[in-house]
Amino acid sequence: MINQNPKKLPMPEQDPQIRSHNFNEVALGYTDKMAVEEASRCLGCKKPACVDGCPVNIHIPAFIAKVAAGDFKAAYEIIAQTNSLPAVSGRVCPQESQCESRCIRGIKGEPVAIGRLERFVADWYRVHIERRPPRPVSNGIKVAVVGSGPAGLSCGGDLSKLGYDVSIFEAFHTPGGVLVYGIPQFRLPKEIVRHEVDGILALGAELDTDTVVGKTITIDELFEQGFRAVFVGSGAGLPMFMHIPGETLCGVYSANEYLTRVNLMKAYREEYDTPIQHSRSVAVVGGGNVAMDAARCAKRLGAEHVYIVYRRSEAEMPARQEEIHHAREEGIEFHLLNNPTRILDNGEGSVGGMECLCMELGAPDASGRRRPVEVPGSEFILDVDTVIMSLGTTPNPLIRSTTPGLDTDRKGCLIVHEDTMETTRSGVYAGGDAVTGAATVILAMGAGKKAAAAIHRTLSGSEL
Repeated sequence: MINQNPKKLPMPEQDPQIRSHNFNEVALGYTDKMAVEEASRCLGCKKPACVDGCPVNIHIPAFIAKVAAGDFKAAYEIIAQTNSLPAVSGRVCPQESQCESRCIRGIKGEPVAIGRLERFVADWYRVHIERRPPRPVSNGIKVAVVGSGPAGLSCGGDLSKLGYDVSIFEAFHTPGGVLVYGIPQFRLPKEIVRHEVDGILALGAELDTDTVVGKTITIDELFEQGFRAVFVGSGAGLPMFMHIPGETLCGVYSANEYLTRVNLMKAYREEYDTPIQHSRSVAVVGGGNVAMDAARCAKRLGAEHVYIVYRRSEAEMPARQEEIHHAREEGIEFHLLNNPTRILDNGEGSVGGMECLCMELGAPDASGRRRPVEVPGSEFILDVDTVIMSLGTTPNPLIRSTTPGLDTDRKGCLIVHEDTMETTRSGVYAGGDAVTGAATVILAMGAGKKAAAAIHRTLSGSEL
């Protein structure tokens, strides 16, 4: 029986007044009963457009039908056919602009809550089944994966299932890439990430941490050691700045550094002696998901006032609506149509305020968004002692500078063949933020899957 309710079932959440003072997960997840009720809204389309909107092509109607029938184990097995990280993507994937945007139920109401159901299934399986698949028989072919973020894990997971001897090289001391250093605990608990990583390692992949490819070992040396192919999923960790006066003052962070100190170095836990400024008033410059994450972390670390400073209006903000909504609920203050012009020195080499200029929207620029135009004489001072720049990131040049034959575009992103993800260097593949610049977790996962299929096709002569 189809559930005719035009609205998706709300996700239970922590109260904003409570959660803004802790790092526990905000969304609490569906119960069994809630998941069955929401799954019953799915029409089971014969030509499911939602699948076309999924970068990893999850068989969405099939898994949702199993949820509606109460067979959660079978639902997980369907998801796991194409998705190596369902508990991750169920939490951080922008479903509203991908699978759910194609859902037929969304025409006259709200789409089916595909992401919430995916998360429910992954969490249920972890709690109730906890059974690892058998390790495939090795085919003796070695493949190296650079980076253990979503692209590398997806590529390594798919190749491990096929019997390849996969070695994953990670620069940090713990695996997960942006999943552990970039996304806060209250959005993506690190124990969830570790569980997903352990599932991939259980397939036979080996993990080498504290290994900086391009420094500790080069890609050429990997080939000399017998690796037949290399996948580069090293992300985009090089932060961008505005180059305005005062950016070198103490108390100015890139969002990457700030979130790494909070998430990977556990600055929010008293037993960790992590160097980070506990601020009275914080300005976060930018309007994406990373800006929301940084602002919400600063609030939880005790800041009285946290401002999002963005030079366009809310309609142009690239952050998910859910993240903007959560930030507002938690008391984050939005200074829209404002742009920093300089950061003030308090006389001791630290931040003593930030000068901003009011903006108004003019004609659309190349991105299709209306270009912000300065309003002369509208300068004002924002009283802050910390500034976090969240303006985007680019790939670190280390790998391309130590690997002959790798071509990049003007932003430093690796150039790949669209169908195979192979770079301009034979045998070297790439995907995720190293190719696209900072993008979404699910797009990186899709690129990793595409590269794995191409590597398998090249090394074995058969289709995935």
